[in-house]
Amino acid sequence: MYKYFINIFLLFIVVNVFAQEQKKDKPSETKDTIIYKSPYGFRLGVDISKPIKAAIDGYYESGFEIVGDYRISKRFFVAAELGYEEETNAEEFTNSTAKGSYARLGFNFNAYENWLDMNNEIFLGFRYGFSVFDQTLNSYTPNVVNGEDNGSPYFPSSIVTTGTTTSLNAHWTEFMLGFKVETFKNFYVSASFSYKILVSAKEPDNFKTLYAPGFNRIFESGTGFGFNYTLTYLIPFSKR
Repeated sequence: MYKYFINIFLLFIVVNVFAQEQKKDKPSETKDTIIYKSPYGFRLGVDISKPIKAAIDGYYESGFEIVGDYRISKRFFVAAELGYEEETNAEEFTNSTAKGSYARLGFNFNAYENWLDMNNEIFLGFRYGFSVFDQTLNSYTPNVVNGEDNGSPYFPSSIVTTGTTTSLNAHWTEFMLGFKVETFKNFYVSASFSYKILVSAKEPDNFKTLYAPGFNRIFESGTGFGFNYTLTYLIPFSKR
């Protein structure tokens, strides 16, 4: 009888030790409670495409643009650009120069879902833009079509006086598509394309506005295109 109880007692000890070992070997199933927060702050920088264009394009005299945005939610940023441009347009019959300042105000929506603590963007943007500028008509050659045997022209030339018209302005909207990549801590490289739609433009009395700073070349359809390549730095105020 004693041997019987001793055997049961020893079996109980062996089973208990084995169970304890199994618990030690079992992997932990606790959930990861680490929460990654994104920085919120003011991002400021410059568009480096304009000085590059001025160096390689003989008609683009000069250009400078400051860019900035502020994060207001997980995906939305208010954004603005301020700049100055001077460009000469050489057409078949005319040569003119426009120079002045501009501003663009709007927002960006980040459509990219970042991993962990990444802060990159693939964004869609909207801007309202306006500029104030002067336009100088440097030269003008009338587009004259002569009649038969070099007779009187079918379309007589109108008198256009060269000179400068000041206080011109243009208003437009634009839609943007671009990306931002954080290459170093709080330092971003960005590129974007924009499609612009002219709302209004004040014309000189005797000529047409061919170029508006901030809008670029104005086509007959009242549309235009733009490109930006920027370097920006984020000044973080908080993390959420």
